[in-house]
Amino acid sequence: MAFQQGLSGLDASASQLNTIGNNIANASTVGFKSSNTQFSDLIASAFSSASSAPVGIGTQISRVSQSFTQGNIQSTGNSLDMAINGQGFFRMNNNGNITFTRNGQFQLDKNGFLVNASGSQVTGYPATANGTIVAATPTPIQIPTANLAPTPTSQGTVGVNLDSSSTVPTTTPFNPTDPTTFNNSTSMTVYDSLGNSHIATLYFVLKPPPATASWDTYLTVDGTSVPAVVPPASPTPIGTLGFNSSGALVSPPAAPPLQLGQIAVSLPFTNGATTPQAITLGFANSTQYGSPFSVNQLAQDGYTSGQLSGFSTSTTGIIQGNYSNGQSKNLGQVALANFADPQGLQSQGNNQWVETFNSGSALVGAPGSGNLGAIQSGAVEGSNVNLTSQLVDMITAQRNYQANAQTIKTEDQITQTLINLR
Repeated sequence: MAFQQGLSGLDASASQLNTIGNNIANASTVGFKSSNTQFSDLIASAFSSASSAPVGIGTQISRVSQSFTQGNIQSTGNSLDMAINGQGFFRMNNNGNITFTRNGQFQLDKNGFLVNASGSQVTGYPATANGTIVAATPTPIQIPTANLAPTPTSQGTVGVNLDSSSTVPTTTPFNPTDPTTFNNSTSMTVYDSLGNSHIATLYFVLKPPPATASWDTYLTVDGTSVPAVVPPASPTPIGTLGFNSSGALVSPPAAPPLQLGQIAVSLPFTNGATTPQAITLGFANSTQYGSPFSVNQLAQDGYTSGQLSGFSTSTTGIIQGNYSNGQSKNLGQVALANFADPQGLQSQGNNQWVETFNSGSALVGAPGSGNLGAIQSGAVEGSNVNLTSQLVDMITAQRNYQANAQTIKTEDQITQTLINLR
């Protein structure tokens, strides 16, 4: 019987060495998960009974299990690379065949799909034209590379402090080319429907008595007065800013749909853009204090067209495109999947697994939700192989192999002794 026991030990030790060798070979494979050989003993049922202590007839491989512990996160500098920090797998689509992987080395193919080295497409949730993520059935993520369309300016925010000690200009009427006809001015860039930029300049003129703490506000766009005037007529203000004794803005008052401090204007364009273009200027953050004129806030919501210049991915898997005009937009969201029993997954090679009856169905969701891990952009998850542990296990497996071989050798010597009996 020792022959059978030794042979089973040789087979088991050889299988263990194969597993260890495979682990060591993949010590640098991104997303690789190490395996562990599990043994169980063999008992001849014919020899067992309630009153006996049967001798086993050897060992066998009960299973080769994989360890899905976290590997080290390694920075790559590639914005499309992704690492999962926590549980979960990337969900891949290869011509309708769904696989799962921890290898986040991704790139864009010629059609703009996010793929791995073997061409499998990363699946997730698409984004609408305005960047809203639609969480539905995961589909292959395709990154649109078209230019970002321009957005015309519709809102402007102006926060200035007008010096309460200012004096009324001595020269009248207002003339944007004559600095003696106004107290202060500031400029901002606005955009038309074609994405062309225009310089909008605001002028502030302190009104003479009996008006108190009141400032006429004038506007020019590219040097042309708004509203337009026909010489010899003089420009007219777009509105008047009034302040109380504490220096807070009190007019223009709220007049729905306009709020306190808002002034609606129409910009005429002659370059083929939509005209007139309606813009609401808000001065609610403006003040009149006893300090020099200053501009504390100047913003608008328009922008010109932009080309896609790069990507970034959030911890929740949202891929955001960065454009040459300084804007950003959500382009899609990577989905992750997890399983009730990851040990039940079947390996397909190339760091890919498929679900089985034992693993249970994939539980798909956004990164960071439920028990799914977070995404780290510009990084990958290294192999979780512990080389020191594997080398020690290799020595142990080698000794076991030698010991089992010695068992067979000893049994052979015993058998030879029996044969040589006279």
